[in-house]
Amino acid sequence: MNLSETKRELILDAALVLFVDRGFDGTTVPMISEKAGVGAGTIYRYFENKEALVNTLFQECVGELLETINDGYPRTSDDLREQFGHIAKQVIRYAKKNLNALLFLDSHTNGHYLDEASREAYMRLRTFLCEFIERGQKNKVIRPLPADALIAIMDGAFIALNKCIKAGDIEETPELLAGVEEACWDAIRIH
Repeated sequence: MNLSETKRELILDAALVLFVDRGFDGTTVPMISEKAGVGAGTIYRYFENKEALVNTLFQECVGELLETINDGYPRTSDDLREQFGHIAKQVIRYAKKNLNALLFLDSHTNGHYLDEASREAYMRLRTFLCEFIERGQKNKVIRPLPADALIAIMDGAFIALNKCIKAGDIEETPELLAGVEEACWDAIRIH
């Protein structure tokens, strides 16, 4: 990685932490500059403004999450439980690598500052999840509720769990993660 890429990554990493902790409106370019250890002018060499920075970060995080979910996804399998298990395990894998990115996506999905490219990136993720749910509903395996409601159930559980782990309120164990995955599956499937 060259110096230019390193500075860009430092800026993105600092912005990610600040956007998670303070929100978009509570974060200033000087704060990002200070946390990244670069001059404010350096930020403007890479990003036109704070909106361009948050959109770049959002698109990269969505892309990385979708890439993680797609990695080894059992597309040819008709076993929806296997596919759900893969999605859940990959979201957990993503959160372990970068919990702040998952929390950032959760808290910035409907941000007024997101541009068309960010909304399209997010829609690719939503479409993937909706297609999974619709396939399950068609096969009468997943509850006949709106896809967005079922996604919210799963999303809410994983986000809340990861917040508790980050805060030290819950100890992450393989048994805990397997149990939460099973509970989420039970929440969306037809019994």
